[in-house]
Amino acid sequence: MKQGIHPDYGYVVFRDRGADYSFLTRSTASSKETVEWEDGNTYPVIDVQISAASHPFWTGKSRTLDDEGRVAKFYKKYGKAPKQQD
Repeated sequence: MKQGIHPDYGYVVFRDRGADYSFLTRSTASSKETVEWEDGNTYPVIDVQISAASHPFWTGKSRTLDDEGRVAKFYKKYGKAPKQQD
């Protein structure tokens, strides 16, 4: 392998704030923010929006989807609903 062309591969904490869940793994991703981990060491931390702790597929909790369609929302907001044909 060529020297100096590969990114650093080190320990990083990924944190899902919505689910209050974090895990330590190795990655080439980096961050300027740091967090003190359970082992007493300080690691870079990367905040993610969704993880296995908050994803509906893995948690079994489905999200409530809006029953009203986009077009119906538009007409409700701006009026002038189309005439219903019989």
